[in-house]
Order: sequence, then C-alpha cells, then structure tokens
Amino acid sequence: MTITDDLHAQLTGFQGPVTSRGDRDYDAARSVYNAMIDKSPLMVARARTTADVALAVEVARRDGLLLAVRGGGHNGGGLGTCDDGLVLDLGDLDSVEVDAEARTATVGGGCTWGQVDAATGAHGLATPSGIISTTGVGGLTLGGGLGHLTRAFGLTIDNLLGADVVLADGRQVRASATSEPDLFWALRGGGGNFGVVTSFTFALHDVSRFVGGPTFWAVEQSEQVLAAYREFLPSAPRTLNGFFAYTQVPPAPPFPEELHLRPVCAVVWAHVGDEDAARAAMAPFLDSLPAPLLHGVGALPHAGLQSAFDALYPRGQQWYWRADFVREIPDEAIAIHHDFGSRLPTFQSTMHLYPIDGAAHDVGPSDTAWGYRDATWGSVFAGVGPEPADAPAVRRWSVDYFEALHPYSAGGAYVNMMMDEGPERVRASYGRNYERLAAVKAHYDPDNLFRVNQNIPPAG
Repeated sequence: MTITDDLHAQLTGFQGPVTSRGDRDYDAARSVYNAMIDKSPLMVARARTTADVALAVEVARRDGLLLAVRGGGHNGGGLGTCDDGLVLDLGDLDSVEVDAEARTATVGGGCTWGQVDAATGAHGLATPSGIISTTGVGGLTLGGGLGHLTRAFGLTIDNLLGADVVLADGRQVRASATSEPDLFWALRGGGGNFGVVTSFTFALHDVSRFVGGPTFWAVEQSEQVLAAYREFLPSAPRTLNGFFAYTQVPPAPPFPEELHLRPVCAVVWAHVGDEDAARAAMAPFLDSLPAPLLHGVGALPHAGLQSAFDALYPRGQQWYWRADFVREIPDEAIAIHHDFGSRLPTFQSTMHLYPIDGAAHDVGPSDTAWGYRDATWGSVFAGVGPEPADAPAVRRWSVDYFEALHPYSAGGAYVNMMMDEGPERVRASYGRNYERLAAVKAHYDPDNLFRVNQNIPPAG
C-alpha cells in the first residue's frame, strides 16, 4: 500500500473531494493565488463539514504529516500549501448568515470577502474586510485585517465577536471574550497558529451611504503629494480612509484612454457617509495640491470599491511582497518612495501605504495579538507580473524598496503581507506580544502541528 492509499483509507468518511498526485484535477486543486508558489502536496482534502476538518487534523497529527490550511489561497508566501504533506482546503465552508437586526454576520472559514460583502451589502452593512474581494476571510482576519474601513471601524479583528475552532487535539471549541479567552486573544492577529477556524462571527456597521474611488497625480509630483498626505490623513475625520499608492493607470474603462498605463501616484479614498460630507473631508488635502490628472471619486456600494481591483489582480500572477509598519514618513523616506515608485518593474507592481489610526488606535497594544497599535501606516511593496520571466525583476524591486526604507520603519510588519522571511522577522512583527503568543501556542498546539504559517513555535 502506498502512502497515498493509506491516506485515502484513513480519510474514509471525509465528505468532500480528496485529490492526490496523478489525479486529473491535481494541478487545479493544488494551485494558489500566487503563481510564484509551486508546491506539490501529497493530497488536497476539500472539507465540506466541520467533521471533515476534524478528521483531516486527526490524520495529519497521527501520521506526523505536514498540514497546510487554505482558505482563499491568497497568502503571498504560499502558506496555504506545502510540499509532501496534506492541504486542508476550506473553500466549501462558505455559508454567510446575516442578522441585520443584531448587525452581525456568521461566516464560514472558507468564504471570500466578496461573498460576505454581497450578503451584508444587501442590508447596507459591512465589516472591515481588506481591499480585494477575492481574498479569503480566514487569512485576512487571523492576520489582523487592514482595509478601506480601518479608520472608521478598526481592524477586522476588532470586529470579531467569536470563532469556532478545531484544535490540534481534535476538540471543537468556541472562542470569544467569555469562552477560551486566551485563544480568542491569540486568534486576533496571531495567524493560523492555533487551530482551524471553521466559522467567524463579525459585528457589522452601517455603510448604506458610501463614497470611494481614486485620485491620480503625475508620478513626478509624488513627493509633494506624499508630503501633504502624511500631514493630512491622521487628522482627517475617521469616516475618511485613503491609502497612498504608486501604480500605473489601468488600461481599461472607466479610465480615460489618454491616461492608460501612465505612471502615477494616487490616493484611493473610502468614505462612510454622503458625497457632500466626503467632499468636505477631502477638500483641505485636495485644495493644497495641484489639480490631479483624475479625481474618480463618487457614491457607490461598499462592495463596488472592494471588488474594484479584482480584475487588475487575477489569480495566477507572479507575486513577491515585502512589508513594514511605519510610524512616521520623514522627508528622506519620501525621496526613497519617489525613486522606487517612479520605476515600477511591471504594470501591476505597486506600493501601498494603508492607514492604521482612527478606530484602530482605540484598541490597546496588548488587547489583541496584533501589537502595532502605535503604527500610523502599514506599507507593502508588491512586485506583480503575469509571466514567470517577471519573477526575478519583481522580487528584486520589492526587496530593494523594502531594504531602502526599513531603517525608517517601526521594526515589524503586517504578517498578511510577508513572504517566508524567517523566525526573527515573525518575532519582530509581534513585538511585546510574542511571548504570550508562544505560551498560548504551547497550551493549544504543543507539538506545533499548525506550522505552515508565520509560525510561532510553542514556548518551553
């Protein structure tokens, strides 16, 4: 009997599809969002029930198999797959139940944010949920959750009310402020280190009036724009969010043809409220700068802004990310940004500065595992290209950009935007919370079964 045959035998009773090497759909089953990641697991087991999840965890633990847990598969470092192990795919755990009166949503661990946004948006509600709707709920949430609604309503984890978790020993528990509180604390930013989350319950907020879209300036003006942005945004009303970016204008409607592929700097705005309030909130910033090339801001559904980048970043591109938390943006850093932002290696490559203030600062640095509450921005340097031949160039640009600016950083990074960069980088990204996380890990996963992640080894 081969190891694959043995695994199939042990997974008897698993209700979802199980795909092994040699099966016709193996390549499709093992693929992830980042085409730079090419790993070959022994088997991909796509769970349909919580019992499926518990069985796969039991088999991996008993056989000493490497276990990777995949939600949306968006992780830049490819941490939803592995070589020569078992991939537990949660994609069919995709139910969304909205209680509009209580303003909560209970969401399966395999959902994407597009599924959640569609269900909650039907009631004019939302929870903070990143910037691309194809992103998985599980990965984004467990890493913290930065996005368009951060300044208004905090991180995704600040809106997490509870989670159903399958632990390494097979137990199924509910983690919340009153049940398994140490686990609940660790799940809010500690990544996939502590178990498999099969469902999340989130608080929802009124986004029935919403305004968003990009403002573009010529890339030659980026130093002036970024200098104004660093002063303006932290003092802006919480209802206004805007991330700064270097990009090229997408070569498609609704963008004017004469701007297609033009290098620009941009602010992508999101405002909770009506258009008059949005204009008033943005006016001090916009009035201080030269006229933009395009101001494409208007009323739209929250889900419309969340999905605006989906076509620009489809599955199957070459990705290489680096990231840092940032407290201040001195003039020297602005000059470095201008240098690298003016020479993107590919059309899809970009740099984003995501705000981390407003409601995100209402939570203390030790209240959740996500400890960088004194950061003002999360920066990400994302080299992206469609062809395998692009990989060396996008990687080099991302690494060089990161290394040039790292001396001006807060030291750690948002774990959702890191590659596999080693244990010291993980430790730096949790700062003062790392030791407590290691202790919680020792209690819930003493053998480090859940280690295909930004791993926190158990203390002891």
